[in-house]
Amino acid sequence: MDNLKEWIAETEDSGERIDKFITESLDEDISRTQVQQWIKEGQITVNGASVKANYKLIEGDRLALTIPEPEELNLTPEAIPLEVVYEDSDLIVVNKPRGLVVHPAPGHYSGTLVNALLHHCKDLSGINGVMRPGIVHRIDKDTSGLLMAAKNDLAHTSLAEQLKLHTVNRKYIAVVHGNVAHEHGTIDAPIGRDPHDRKLYTVTERNSKHAVTHFVVLERYGDYTLMELKLETGRTHQIRVHMKFIGHPLAGDPAYGPSRSKSMTIEGQALHAAVLGFKHPRTGEQLQFEAPLPEDMLHLTHVLKNR
Repeated sequence: MDNLKEWIAETEDSGERIDKFITESLDEDISRTQVQQWIKEGQITVNGASVKANYKLIEGDRLALTIPEPEELNLTPEAIPLEVVYEDSDLIVVNKPRGLVVHPAPGHYSGTLVNALLHHCKDLSGINGVMRPGIVHRIDKDTSGLLMAAKNDLAHTSLAEQLKLHTVNRKYIAVVHGNVAHEHGTIDAPIGRDPHDRKLYTVTERNSKHAVTHFVVLERYGDYTLMELKLETGRTHQIRVHMKFIGHPLAGDPAYGPSRSKSMTIEGQALHAAVLGFKHPRTGEQLQFEAPLPEDMLHLTHVLKNR
């Protein structure tokens, strides 16, 4: 997590309490109580001055949060089963199951992929902070598939740079609502916070980041489509937001899909990180890994195909 976070209050934010606004605006799972404590400690300012937790925003207010350095945490290594796809002294690639959170967050320090990696590896890089040792990218809790983690600073720096330069090959398989008309295409649409719900993202020109997703149709099931999606950028919830934007939200997506998505035969969005390719940080060798569709998505495609 970056130590400094900044926002400018928009028209729709006027009248909202600052503690609520900050809590909902943070990517991490930070409690409102924690935010209120930061306000008391002067870590949060409005237009350069300290305020109280019940301060109500005015359009144009400049908000700044300086997050204190995290305390050293003794995260507990846990013997959570891991499907290791590749491992050497520099890095590890795992096939994450649906439902597993990638890294701990305040109030939720156990049962994550990081806890499992700490038990398995013993030698994770600490460059990304005590909460996310070795983690260079993440996939959502209810997305399955391939994820890499670094074991030392050299590997961490190299993999993070490759992600930044968009040279990592990341392909996903998804089941989406509707019959996608084009065989292939590119969605080039900036992504930012949803002004109506700051825990979600949307395509917007305001306070947004460049985002590009390429897609290919693999199979059609009438009112559903099986697709391959290649990330050029890696914004939070990028595929889920982009597919909703073009009118084809992911099947089973409780946040971005239609309400009927919640009654699908799959827990969470039908999205799987199937391909991960990158240059080995030490040898320079091009590595590429593939993970087959998990059982729940195979079952879903079988059901849709045979209706």
